[in-house]
Amino acid sequence: MTTDQSSLEKHVTGATIWLTGLPSAGKTTIAYELAGRLSEEGHRVEVLDGDEIREFLSAGLGFSRDDRHTNVQRIGFVAELLASNGVKVLVPVIAPFADSREAVRGRHQQEATPYLEVHVATPVEVCSVRDVKGLYAKQAAGELSGLTGVDDPYEEPKAPDLRIESHTQTVQESAAALHALLTERGLA
Repeated sequence: MTTDQSSLEKHVTGATIWLTGLPSAGKTTIAYELAGRLSEEGHRVEVLDGDEIREFLSAGLGFSRDDRHTNVQRIGFVAELLASNGVKVLVPVIAPFADSREAVRGRHQQEATPYLEVHVATPVEVCSVRDVKGLYAKQAAGELSGLTGVDDPYEEPKAPDLRIESHTQTVQESAAALHALLTERGLA
């Protein structure tokens, strides 16, 4: 195989990169930073933002355990579909339950589609200061309940493919670490 063929295959090999973590952990910011880099390298890239998915694909679902599981499975289905067709799919969603994430991983394994789980492991104290959407402030004021990591559970991944501590490095460093993992796995 020539270098050109090898390079071409890397650019058409899809994969799902699932970024899980607390609200305001930095998942979406890192995903878009990495998406820009991959796109510049010629990869086909999509970011399945959790907020957009809730608005367009999972409208009507609430935040019960069953609804969260359904939401994650819908996202996982779309991600696998895109990834199996040569797209690098970045999925920055909370996905608080390990069994939901494992079901998505299982679907990818069943279809032989590359899947990486990345834990954006930002402490809740840091997330509450960042508070991108004002959720922590609303929860503290008693206007919101069921906030993941505060008064609703978040099950941290036990063995993620990568753990990013976004509070100790820049967005660019976090995206570079993820890019290095993709390169190591032959996906970038």
